[in-house]
Amino acid sequence: MKLYSIETELFKLDGGAMFGVVPKSIWNKLNPADENNLCNWAMRCLLIEDGNRLILVDNGIGNKQSKKFFSHYYLHGDATLEKSLAANGFGKDDITDVILTHLHFDHCGGSVDRNGDKLVPAFKNATYWSNQEHWSWAVYPNDREKASFLKENILPVEEHGQLKFIKVPDNEDSERLDENAFTENISIRFVSGHTEKMMLPQIKYKDKIIVYMADLLPSVYHIPMPYIMAYDMFPLITLQEKQHFLTEALSKNYILFFEHDPQHECCTLQQTERGIREKEIFKLSEL
Repeated sequence: MKLYSIETELFKLDGGAMFGVVPKSIWNKLNPADENNLCNWAMRCLLIEDGNRLILVDNGIGNKQSKKFFSHYYLHGDATLEKSLAANGFGKDDITDVILTHLHFDHCGGSVDRNGDKLVPAFKNATYWSNQEHWSWAVYPNDREKASFLKENILPVEEHGQLKFIKVPDNEDSERLDENAFTENISIRFVSGHTEKMMLPQIKYKDKIIVYMADLLPSVYHIPMPYIMAYDMFPLITLQEKQHFLTEALSKNYILFFEHDPQHECCTLQQTERGIREKEIFKLSEL
């Protein structure tokens, strides 16, 4: 097995929304905002080469939306999904599986490309993986979250017959916190504080466990308990999920892989007087 960190564009989001109830006087020291209160964030994906499968976890914001849409997010940086795949010797047609942690546009926008006036799956040889509960949540969204679920990002995958669902465990606790096998080396954790049944791939790699954090912990900065995004649908559930996960991750020495952290790819954890915090920070390629 080989793992590759896949950088895509950087984008900007409101700092208050990203840090929730934490005051700006505190969070601005971590990720300083610009004059519009916007902070830089990554859209970092993970590529897993596992036997004859090439599995991509999330795929960024894509490039098919209008100029008006992109003007809200200030895309910048030299990296793109295509460039990052190519730098590791791969192209979109090589991808066999796409695991979509959830269907917010900054995680799945690259799933679909525009071909003339048609929308087609960007990874023509891949199976796209979601789960029935989250798919229904995204296709029939609530008013608070519907701006994050763009049908053009997801429905073409189903229409072209490339969508499959990972089964969510029946037990409620397992549904949110336990593992569910995807392959011999990859299992799926389900969490529902940020959005219904978000999936966190958990990977056995070089005798270590790496967890792709998606939006449970968008960055190193979000490890302290109060740091919960205002975007989360159920922040108290997020709080419970963070407490459970971080306790487990500390005891088992997991490696956390961050999707949105603009500077830090991975970290381990340690217990401090202030609670669980990051210990060693490093790049995936350094493992």
